[in-house]
Amino acid sequence: MNEQAPNFKITIDNITIDVPAGTTILNAARQIGGDVTPPAMCYYSKLEGSGGKCRTCLVEVSKGSEKDPRPMPKLVASCRTTVMDGMEVKSITSERVLDARKGVVEFLLINHPLDCPVCDQAGECDLQDLSYEHGTAASRLDFPKRTFPPEDIGDHIQLHMNRCIMCYRCVYTAEQLTKKREHGILERGWDSQISTLLSKSLDNDFIGNVIDVCPVGALTDRTFRFKQRVWFTKPVDAHRDCPTCSGKVRLWFRGEEVFRVTARKDKWGQVEEFICNECRFDKKKAGDWVIEGPSMVKRHSVISQNHYRGAVEAQPELINEIIGKRPKMLLDIHDVSDVNRPEINLSEIERPSKSDDFLPNKKLDGQRRIS
Repeated sequence: MNEQAPNFKITIDNITIDVPAGTTILNAARQIGGDVTPPAMCYYSKLEGSGGKCRTCLVEVSKGSEKDPRPMPKLVASCRTTVMDGMEVKSITSERVLDARKGVVEFLLINHPLDCPVCDQAGECDLQDLSYEHGTAASRLDFPKRTFPPEDIGDHIQLHMNRCIMCYRCVYTAEQLTKKREHGILERGWDSQISTLLSKSLDNDFIGNVIDVCPVGALTDRTFRFKQRVWFTKPVDAHRDCPTCSGKVRLWFRGEEVFRVTARKDKWGQVEEFICNECRFDKKKAGDWVIEGPSMVKRHSVISQNHYRGAVEAQPELINEIIGKRPKMLLDIHDVSDVNRPEINLSEIERPSKSDDFLPNKKLDGQRRIS
């Protein structure tokens, strides 16, 4: 009979909690929740070996333990540092930590392009949230940013290496979730990049999960690209009897049309259960699913702010006076994306846009792409 691990007391930002031995500081902070929890761009609880890459979860250990109360001289990565009995940690109460996170965000944004207006990850991007909280208004990089052309690394996946922050999540996902891994890290240092060897294609049954685990817009769903902004869609939990995976997914509706299917995520943005490619890419009709009900969305998320129609219709003159144009035209990026049919002006149609309003993926190969 295995003995139960002892509980350790740890204090994070003056809040004390009991956690089992072996728990990391990050997971202890997640039990407390709120702003105490350090951000994490590379750590993923379901992926073995993840963490320790991005350094956004740095914290200050002001007291090592009851037996050895000396503070740790340097900031430590909370996702890789386990708790000790009596440990005291500072997260948002430490000026050193806040300054370090600001520096880490600056490094993450060194090569990252400012293309949030045309990025499908906008509205649910961890890097967007992180740069808003800890970022600076300008970059101090004097050298040209690294640039790569968009690369189709599978029938349904497009890689935008310009946006990648080298978190390794997609590599771990492909290695641990699928039977083969056709992509990884090429080169070293400044020249490092995610790519496939000899332009191989990612085509196994679960490879679509690399889209869900990517914290930025580096890996995007080709069947959803430029079709909708995420805050115009409404997430609904659903399931089906799938022989390959659990079949528990999140459908993203606009009107009565399903624009994309993703895995369900917890409050930390991590996938609850990985889903197969058939559920993700092939089942885009509401009739394919048993609808459970609306998904739980954070109150402060831009997705929860999908209630603009009432305010706009109540005071159309006021809105027009302030912005000088109809609100539905504000975020129309399709004049530069080259994905809608040329005879359709998305800003002038009175109904929600549908998939028929856009060009099929096969017709995009010879057209201009957004880098």
